[in-house]
Amino acid sequence: MTTGSLRRRAVAAGALVLTGALALSACGEKDDSTEPKTSVTPKTGADQALAAKVPADVKSDGTLAVGTDATYAPMEFLDSDNKTVIGFDADVIGAVAAKLGLKAAFTPAPFDSVIPGVQSGKTEAAISSFTINPDRMKQVNMVSYFQGSTQWLVKTGNPAKIDINAACGKKVAVQKATTQADEDVPKRQDACKKASGPAISVDPYQGQDQATTAVASGKDDAMLADGPVIQYAVKKLNGQLETLGEPYDPFDYGIVVKKEQAQLAEAVQGAVQALIADGTIKGIADKWGLKTGMLATSKINP
Repeated sequence: MTTGSLRRRAVAAGALVLTGALALSACGEKDDSTEPKTSVTPKTGADQALAAKVPADVKSDGTLAVGTDATYAPMEFLDSDNKTVIGFDADVIGAVAAKLGLKAAFTPAPFDSVIPGVQSGKTEAAISSFTINPDRMKQVNMVSYFQGSTQWLVKTGNPAKIDINAACGKKVAVQKATTQADEDVPKRQDACKKASGPAISVDPYQGQDQATTAVASGKDDAMLADGPVIQYAVKKLNGQLETLGEPYDPFDYGIVVKKEQAQLAEAVQGAVQALIADGTIKGIADKWGLKTGMLATSKINP
């Protein structure tokens, strides 16, 4: 954010201060009985040395303005009030902000507009299960904090008889602008073309919850997304869906900071590293049922 006035206007326009509680399922159905109820805070409190690195215009109002696409349960999604952003990523950035002596204030937005929001100064950081890749690193700083992978989802019983290595001719759901939509499926399309097979019919959705619903309803044959999201959808929809194959192609997730905000990126990286070291991020992962993905070291990319 370039000025305090612009920053306050972004918060007033609908940014949400981090809280925790109940949640919505991946398809928008309320299931208050199974969502984590406890909050996870940094075990060692704010770090004054790291807080001193935060630029004055960022810390002037005591909040870190964070962009996110709140449709990606269990990573970031809306609580049962349809306003509060919760999830693994929400807890992580909340703990990062607390380590810097701030509070996280969320501005939900469509996935493909979250990084542009940081670049334009609408928000000061973003967390939305962003895979760290060369294209994004050209645009922004990315601070690694966790690791994900890709997995497939189908209706229980796999009625379309899909083989993930032979999906030509099938109707596949993805969320727009994700690693799966921009990298994984195009490679599979090329393989179909080389084999003279029918093309994969790609159904792109703005929100991940919409893609999950399309598979559950039978509109699409399958979906591919990040492993934690797939596993959460299977759990929440009580037998309607099942995973197809094992997770593959691991990648690091990154917290996004504006390219020009190198000092803020350093503060965020230091906070993430401290939260890894004191076990806070492991505690957050346990809270949300994430059994794999821990990093030993956080880095600023590039």
